[in-house]
Amino acid sequence: MLDQIISYFESINPVLAAFYATLFTWGLTALGASLVFLFKGMNRALLDGMLGFTGGVMVAASFWSLLAPGIDMSPGEGFVKVIPSVVGFGLGALFLFGLDKIMPHLHINFKESEKEGVKTPWHKTTLLVLAITLHNIPEGLAVGVLFGGVAAGFDGATIGGAVALAIGIGLQNFPEGFAVSMPMRRQGASRRKSFLYGQASALVEPIAAVLGAWAVMTFQPILPYALAFAAGAMIFVVVEEVIPETQRDRYTDIATLGFIGGFIIMMTLDVGLG
Repeated sequence: MLDQIISYFESINPVLAAFYATLFTWGLTALGASLVFLFKGMNRALLDGMLGFTGGVMVAASFWSLLAPGIDMSPGEGFVKVIPSVVGFGLGALFLFGLDKIMPHLHINFKESEKEGVKTPWHKTTLLVLAITLHNIPEGLAVGVLFGGVAAGFDGATIGGAVALAIGIGLQNFPEGFAVSMPMRRQGASRRKSFLYGQASALVEPIAAVLGAWAVMTFQPILPYALAFAAGAMIFVVVEEVIPETQRDRYTDIATLGFIGGFIIMMTLDVGLG
């Protein structure tokens, strides 16, 4: 089955492949959000475990799918070889740092008084969606950059690796969709509205993926920088948002085990398929 999927992606335009792959990740977000139609609430231990899983996937993807290939394909030796990854990683983190300071948002498990970004009268539910949207920008970008790298013919960039990354991101998007829709439902929103908001948080992924694939195909020398840029953005999200969200209750051990599980699964997918 996976071999057939990889063969299909090899046969189509890389930008279209990136778009289809992130439609899959969006679809799993929507599937997670749809659980609001089946359940009245969410167990806090389960939520923290799933958020930990999300962090583990993102950290593993940052190294195995992005940084390591980026370093391998960089020219030069020694310190010169790592410069593109250093620069890209720093710029990616600074990019998300800037968005974090500007875009109004509210992290899962945080009180409304703890909202971040510029001051706004927007409702708590909107701020929750924007917080998850921040997570999804680097994820979509990472998938697009990898597909673009394959099209550009860079060693270390493979369709299998890009598919593995899309699968991993899709798996961790599933709980994110539920983590947005269920708090909205508890605040009195209808099930339909809660679902629509939950799935909408991942709509940015196909957009970011198409832009990433197009940029790498158009400006091929930027690929090592672009891979590290996506990794830096993802690590910033994990450290600044995902991990703190799991440390605000008594289920920190469950969140930690979720993180380990997510890391193992993403590492296995990338090595096995890449």
